Amino acid sequence: MKRAVSIVVTLALLAWLASDARWKMVGDAFDRVTPAAFVAVAVALFVTYVLRALRVCDEFRGEVNGRFGACLRVILIHNAMINVVPFRGGETAFPLLLRQVFGIPIMRASASLLWFRLQDAFVVAILACLVWPGLHPALRAAGIAALTIAAWYLPRWARAPHDWAGRGRLVAKLGLLRDIFTEATGRSRYGWWWTVANWALKLSVQAWLLALMLGTSFTTAFPGVVGAEGAAILPVQGVAGFGTYEAGAAAALLTSGIAVKSGLQAALALHLFIFGSAIATGAIAWLFPSKSTLPESPAAETARKSSL
Repeated sequence: MKRAVSIVVTLALLAWLASDARWKMVGDAFDRVTPAAFVAVAVALFVTYVLRALRVCDEFRGEVNGRFGACLRVILIHNAMINVVPFRGGETAFPLLLRQVFGIPIMRASASLLWFRLQDAFVVAILACLVWPGLHPALRAAGIAALTIAAWYLPRWARAPHDWAGRGRLVAKLGLLRDIFTEATGRSRYGWWWTVANWALKLSVQAWLLALMLGTSFTTAFPGVVGAEGAAILPVQGVAGFGTYEAGAAAALLTSGIAVKSGLQAALALHLFIFGSAIATGAIAWLFPSKSTLPESPAAETARKSSL
């Protein structure tokens, strides 16, 4: 059912674009941006991937052993797969690549990915409370406080002693997952710093580009990109995020006085640029394979030697 809804959301966006020559208007949004600005945004987005790679190197420092290039390759391919594989299926690339390149168990890598995504959600949600136009100051403060407390409490809840192992088969498995999640939350020394730095740069540069495409101010555009990224938290996503991303941006921009039509067009142009950047960097990373730390099977080693 979720897949059907995702396809419908994406097709609805395409149908809207196909009417009244709106594709041309999306092209007009690109025309408002200079080539130098596109290059600057592309470089800044690449820096956000570097920050993600540093986050991985920090958490798995015992297994990575300083192989930053391999970590960056994992991040770039994972990011591209998220955009290419529908229904968030590309997320599986992260634990699979960590297993292939560094020999990290799938369960541990998956728990780490879950913690990454939770940290992302907390940071984006707090930023949304900070910048969402028209939000009452009391609600703004309450939202920030509640999210901060939840982010602080979650790892401590996971680390608390529990007896789930003796409470049935299903609960025991959940207890094992909780223990692995506990390890993920405690291994990264600077996880929150990497996450905040990544999102501060990512959202700022996207807001700058969106402002250029809309012909408006940075402060007006910033809630739009927060709304777009916040839409990624929704349980139902369009294919490669198309549809939900634009709707989230347009909804946030509407509160700043930007018409829905203009917001959707500029958000789609921004999304297409980000999508293209992710695919390009992922493809380049794919061309430079990393040496696996997994032991080679005897059969594979014999075949390799015979080919020499």
